[in-house]
Amino acid sequence: MTVGGAGLRAHVVVPERDVDVRLTIDPDACVALVGPNGAGKSTVVETLAGLLRSRDGSVVLADRDLTDVPTHRRRVGLVAQRADLFAHRTVTGNVAFGPRATGASGREARLRAATALAAVGASGLADRSPTTLSGGQAQRVAIARALATDPALLLLDEPTTALDIDARSEVRAALRTARRGRPTLLVTHDPLEAVALADRIVVLQDGRVVEEGPTAVVLRQPRTPFAASFSGLVLVTGTATATGIAPDGGGALVSARHAVPPGRPAVAALHPTAVCVRRDGPGLARTVTAVEPRDGLVRLRAGDLVADVTVATAAALDLAPGTDVRMTVEPDEVSVYAPR
Repeated sequence: MTVGGAGLRAHVVVPERDVDVRLTIDPDACVALVGPNGAGKSTVVETLAGLLRSRDGSVVLADRDLTDVPTHRRRVGLVAQRADLFAHRTVTGNVAFGPRATGASGREARLRAATALAAVGASGLADRSPTTLSGGQAQRVAIARALATDPALLLLDEPTTALDIDARSEVRAALRTARRGRPTLLVTHDPLEAVALADRIVVLQDGRVVEEGPTAVVLRQPRTPFAASFSGLVLVTGTATATGIAPDGGGALVSARHAVPPGRPAVAALHPTAVCVRRDGPGLARTVTAVEPRDGLVRLRAGDLVADVTVATAAALDLAPGTDVRMTVEPDEVSVYAPR
């Protein structure tokens, strides 16, 4: 199942929610929409799906103006966090429901359901009751249900958030199949999901686009605090030097990847686990301001720097707020580039 056309061009304007977002998705592309809670992601999804009117905006899909078209006539497929399958229908009945609702005969709807289930590797579930399915199985059926309507646009609204880790990989494989050949919008809080599915990332903040670009570029060289947090990186602002950056907090970081002329404003991106912390010796002198548990590690905040160390290291160094430390990072772990 594939669709052609010019992709999606949308301008989502919802003044009562203070959202004004322009979004473009090419015909065979997937865009990951990310941002903090309340940034406007759900508003964008609801508007594209036709659940919310964009008063002064527009939604054009494959050169067709959908701005005033009702939801059931938009050819938009939506996969949300939870499958919400009809318990009184079989899996095939659930997947065939969409085609039947849009006028397909019973035979055609069953054929489309079988094709969609096969596409996501769920043919063996066809005669099952939804109540007997695992979370991952149910979500694959939900993806097949969206595909069976042959959507011209696919909306994936945090499709793996409610799943355990083991189920996420199988659902992502189904999503990779589902997104082929159609513009797809993925709302996610998971950078691995963005890497697996998205060609581009668009970052929302307070109802506006604040950063966008190819997935690899945004994740490797984020230019906004949220994009850095999403990537797992820390941004350090400062002034470019011949070998890297002089952070605003003092000292110097050497970078193996830097192309900003010395003396210009610059930003360095680094991962907290790449920061080595000592009580004395060479490195950037900082004072620990906070010590926080984080995913089996201990996160140290020290002014403009952040480090993740093991519990054993934190105990051995007796780290606590107010402790003076020295912090070093290998040049290969530091990227220096121009700020926005």
